[in-house]
Amino acid sequence: MTEWIRVQNSSGSPDVLGPLQLAWLGDAVWEMHQRLKHCNKPGRAKDLHVAVVAEVKAEAQSNALLILEPHLSTIEKDLVRRGRNKSGRGSRKGDAAVYAKATGFETMIGWLFLKNPSRLAQLLDRLEESESDLK
Repeated sequence: MTEWIRVQNSSGSPDVLGPLQLAWLGDAVWEMHQRLKHCNKPGRAKDLHVAVVAEVKAEAQSNALLILEPHLSTIEKDLVRRGRNKSGRGSRKGDAAVYAKATGFETMIGWLFLKNPSRLAQLLDRLEESESDLK
């Protein structure tokens, strides 16, 4: 499911973007990945939408980060930290720590999408493997 990322070439200079800009991009990349993952499943548009929303909300992103943390490089961990430290409070009803972790995750995703799409695909594949291990 990560072939669309693997065929990307490194583009731009992610190092000139701030953590929140990278998080904004990373959120879009993560949602696209989830939509592509779900679009091959039969179902009504509403049901597919609900499934994708469950995967892109802060709690799901924070959980994905927990799964990936042992496999992250020093640079990737630093990106997560920078994004986490720049995050806002999140929604009033949400947990600020969860929101911060999700922002860190999105920051790393955005940076990897621009700088090293192959590594991003590798990490996303690892998430897919861990999902199938849980089933």
